Amino acid sequence: MNIAIVGATGNVGRKTLEVFNKKNFKFDNLYLVASEKSAGKKISFRDKEYEIQNLETYDFSKADITFFAAGGRIAEKYAEKAAKYTIVIDNSSFFRMDPDVPLIVPQVNASDIKKMKKNIIANPNCSTAQLVIVLKPLHDLFKIKRVVISTYQSVSGGGKGPMDELVEQTKQYLEGKKIESKNFTKQIAFNIIPHIDVFADDGYTKEELKMTNETKKILDETIELTATCVRIPVLVSHSEAANIEFEKPFNLEKVREALSNAEGCEVIDKRENGGYSTPLEATGKDETYISRIREDKTKENSINLWIVSDNLLRGAALNSVEIAETIINSK
Repeated sequence: MNIAIVGATGNVGRKTLEVFNKKNFKFDNLYLVASEKSAGKKISFRDKEYEIQNLETYDFSKADITFFAAGGRIAEKYAEKAAKYTIVIDNSSFFRMDPDVPLIVPQVNASDIKKMKKNIIANPNCSTAQLVIVLKPLHDLFKIKRVVISTYQSVSGGGKGPMDELVEQTKQYLEGKKIESKNFTKQIAFNIIPHIDVFADDGYTKEELKMTNETKKILDETIELTATCVRIPVLVSHSEAANIEFEKPFNLEKVREALSNAEGCEVIDKRENGGYSTPLEATGKDETYISRIREDKTKENSINLWIVSDNLLRGAALNSVEIAETIINSK
């Protein structure tokens, strides 16, 4: 099995290599691909140096599976060309709602991989990925009717530039210097911004609409979902406060049991100081953590949850590698 990573020098590309190590992901040959600016540079991985190959001249037939970790514009330009020779697992949003491209979280809808028509599989939005892995076992038991979700998303969701800006703005703030925002609409240090991605005509942002549309495609078209997505001054890991309404009566113990037994989930729900997960504890971990499980006493058959997960892992690199493992294991 030969593997390639397009965008190998970026946040998700580097994180994909980390996941390869953590999971002892095996391959025969590895090809690291990036823009002309990075071509010729070398990356050390598993005691071997790999030279970055130029995307514009790279031969896609070299790899059986190619991870695209370089954004929507690169996916738009190169993914279908690559898919003539290799299975493409794309981390961008470009193909997610394409009816001929399965949108996959392996723990939720691995069987949808069989619906692949273009030789392309899409990885969902990071905030969607951690949500549906929690919703799935609950939907199986109680059938979810509606979800109201508020996200608290780290700056790494926007890439390396926003991460660097948070660090720089924090220094500037503490030193009493003037702060200028480059990657955000307002100051992010010691602040929160209720705006991720561009606005649609109805007042929702593209990030919020992604959560609605992707959840329906991955899990169930009948689920109603409304979202408010917020950027917070945290480097890594997204948090979500979810209100979930079921069609069937539920039992909190059954909810905890289902989530505790669900692959990729871990319940940390002690009703005491510190008895919950935060972005700091989730960073670098594969699991999606669920805390603050409680009944919504204002609405029948409804609960509230707190969900935290490393967005660079569950929402990107880890999920895409698990997609690849699912493909390999099915052969």
